[in-house]
Amino acid sequence: MVWGRLWVSLTCSRRRDERGDVPGWVLVTIMTAGLVTMLWRFAGPELQQMLNDALSQVQG
Repeated sequence: MVWGRLWVSLTCSRRRDERGDVPGWVLVTIMTAGLVTMLWRFAGPELQQMLNDALSQVQG
């Protein structure tokens, strides 16, 4: 009986610790998407022009 309670308490605490990481991953994903959106909004035309210039130089 004691071993069963010990096992349950050890496995349940691990599951709770792992569940705490999910909001962190969600936050990182949302922040990354926000940063990419902001960079694309402000630097999009310049990046597009740089890509076009580089491709035109490679094509000859």
